[in-house]
Amino acid sequence: MTEQPLAQLSYGYIPAQIVYAAAELGVADALADGALGYGDLAERTGADPTAMLRLLRALVGLGVVGQRDAERFELTGAGRQLVSGAPGSQREDVLLSAMPELWRAWGELPQALRSGQPPRHPGTGLTAHETLMRDPRLAEKFRAAKILGNRVLTAGITAACDFSRFHTVADLSADEATVLSAVLVAVPGLRGVLQDRPEALERAAAALAGAGVAERAETVAGDVLESAPAGADAYLLAHVLRDWDDERAAVILRNCRTAMAPGGRVVLVETVVPAVLTPEDSATYGMTDLNNLVYAGGRERTADEFAALLAGAGFTLTAQTAMKLEPGMPDYHLIEATPGA
Repeated sequence: MTEQPLAQLSYGYIPAQIVYAAAELGVADALADGALGYGDLAERTGADPTAMLRLLRALVGLGVVGQRDAERFELTGAGRQLVSGAPGSQREDVLLSAMPELWRAWGELPQALRSGQPPRHPGTGLTAHETLMRDPRLAEKFRAAKILGNRVLTAGITAACDFSRFHTVADLSADEATVLSAVLVAVPGLRGVLQDRPEALERAAAALAGAGVAERAETVAGDVLESAPAGADAYLLAHVLRDWDDERAAVILRNCRTAMAPGGRVVLVETVVPAVLTPEDSATYGMTDLNNLVYAGGRERTADEFAALLAGAGFTLTAQTAMKLEPGMPDYHLIEATPGA
């Protein structure tokens, strides 16, 4: 890994905001059908023409757009990843990763490091995550990004776990049935229960119906920090515990333990941080871990830390399976645990 000058690293916020602005304005959507002059593009996106030209010139340097002539610009292959709804689109991820609420929280990283707690808005007292979940527009972006992220994981999840062992799977992943639908499709006869916030249940039910598994699934309103649906023999949490500190993650696990049928278990889908990081690993795990801290107070965990977390909630870790995913993905693992003695 080539070292970058520290001064260059300190300017990293500039390209991040340039790409965020392009995503927020819908520049890629406007250019999806072909090249446009900057004036037409400004009109379509509600921007000032001269300012739009300046943005486009910066996007050329970032490889997001190419310039045909003095006025016209077009998307590059990388730029097409900012088109809404396109295969492999990363627009929702970009909108979340540099959203103003999280941007402000990162500005308070030194204080978060001193306290070990996520920054809170001085006016509302909310973390970036809490602010996001209370804003319908931002919450919609969060869910869209989570759905896309978990969709990439579904094949790996169904390959790594033998769900045919179970009668009922309770999914607490808050991804509007993305994972549960895939699991029920893969295992005919298996029943599922999805617990999520009330506002998400209609879309979850539609997803289950679209997958042809609605007759084997039910949806219930609930909060993972308060309860889990009773009677399932597997409790699936994909991309959930990373959003919480150890204390609240243990609450979620204990809720599952209280609710599960005899012989039940929890099934976690998470990245597992190597105990010793290389520079390449750090970009994946170290930076993500700090983002979890400033975003919600959550954290990434090593295998030993997962074992300790589970033990503290009354579970024994019984299996950890590396998932086979597309090249370039972080190392995700499927972790199973049963109630301890």
